[in-house]
Amino acid sequence: MTSNASPRPGERVRVVMTKWGDRPHWEFDGILLGADEHGDWIGFPAGTHMSRPGATYVAPVAQVGLVPAPGAPVDRGWLATFHAPGGVVTTYVDMTTPPEWDGAVLRAVDLDLDVVRLPEGDVGVDDEDEFEAHRVRYSYPEDVVALAITSCERILTAITEEDRPFDGTAEAWLARVPPLPSGG
Repeated sequence: MTSNASPRPGERVRVVMTKWGDRPHWEFDGILLGADEHGDWIGFPAGTHMSRPGATYVAPVAQVGLVPAPGAPVDRGWLATFHAPGGVVTTYVDMTTPPEWDGAVLRAVDLDLDVVRLPEGDVGVDDEDEFEAHRVRYSYPEDVVALAITSCERILTAITEEDRPFDGTAEAWLARVPPLPSGG
């Protein structure tokens, strides 16, 4: 899906998530902060406007998104978001198709399953019922089902065991998130 060069640190980027069958889902803007061995880090200042059909959300705290580093698709079936203190979650990981850069646009298909860590430390899987319903309703191919389940299991273990990058690595990146530009 990549059609041209990836963005450079400091550049504005657009995150475009769809649901299976190219149905629109969440879209929002951020700033590419940089990359490390874990992947590309995108900053989302407090006040970032996020929207999907029928819903809008304004980020109450700064967040950083992690796009997994290049590698095998089975290792890249997710997108993580780490939230600054004061939010309703600390970590939220969407199971997705392997995310791909299309210039300054990051694209991935949300596969319903999410792994969430709450501020109190509780970790769990969300939207299992949605995943089960959608895999039938939208005829997810078996390899996509396997990717979502395998990714979810791996991420749940990584967050629970606080494996890198789910060990506080994101804190340094959160410190780099600039304030929302005027005009949002």
